[in-house]
Amino acid sequence: MLPDAVLDLRYATDNNFVDTVMYDCGRCFLRPEVALAIRDIHNELAEQGLGLKFFDCYRPRPIQYKLWEKVPDPRYVADPQKGSMHNRGAAVDLTIVDADGKELDMGTDFDFFGPRAYHNYTELPDTILANRQLLKSTMEKHQFRPTSTEWWHYSYIPKSYPLADMLWECPL
Repeated sequence: MLPDAVLDLRYATDNNFVDTVMYDCGRCFLRPEVALAIRDIHNELAEQGLGLKFFDCYRPRPIQYKLWEKVPDPRYVADPQKGSMHNRGAAVDLTIVDADGKELDMGTDFDFFGPRAYHNYTELPDTILANRQLLKSTMEKHQFRPTSTEWWHYSYIPKSYPLADMLWECPL
């Protein structure tokens, strides 16, 4: 749907906070309405010479359980008994990239757990605060809500979806 979006699906690698490959292959699935809103955001950013880079999208609950085993802290990982917006195909972990695919500086890496990644953390250079504000305001304009502890995490709010456990096939 977004052929020029950058995919860096970290849970399909060991470059993530659990240092473990969680997915056999990286795929970015979202509910149709969520995907359409993301397309609109990507197109809006493209008008400014920018784009989106995805770290995670839909996440099956079996993976949520594995993440919870490593970090059973609801500030950073949703309790799999309740499920997360990722488990519903309505959340994305993402950032903004420039025309060359280079990430804008957001002050921390994806999945940095600590106050420096919080939206209300302001002891950062103005350029980083402006980059975070661009991401946040653009996402909110298209009906996504941030989580307070992660500058990269956004959930689509106009509609609720059931939990899903779909696992995908990997290409050969």
